[in-house]
Amino acid sequence: VDGSHWLSMREVLDVLRQRGHEVVVVAPEATLHIKPSPNLVMKKHWVPLSQEEILKEFHEFLYTLFEEVSFPERFLKTYERMKRLGNLSVTAC
Repeated sequence: VDGSHWLSMREVLDVLRQRGHEVVVVAPEATLHIKPSPNLVMKKHWVPLSQEEILKEFHEFLYTLFEEVSFPERFLKTYERMKRLGNLSVTAC
């Protein structure tokens, strides 16, 4: 999964590779953090999302966090954006 899960997993995969294991990562074509590396074999799969769509949703989520509106409005907007990002993750899987 893209995001913090991947950033944590990357270190584990590097250690496995150093210990002689072959590491194969299956990732969506559109992703924020999962990038090719000489330490692993990357297999990409098609998803009905573009890189631009993912970046747009992520930036809109960040904007919502710092928007100057009332707390209840920010809470609801943040909740809706988190649902959208969650749906994008499910789509990418």
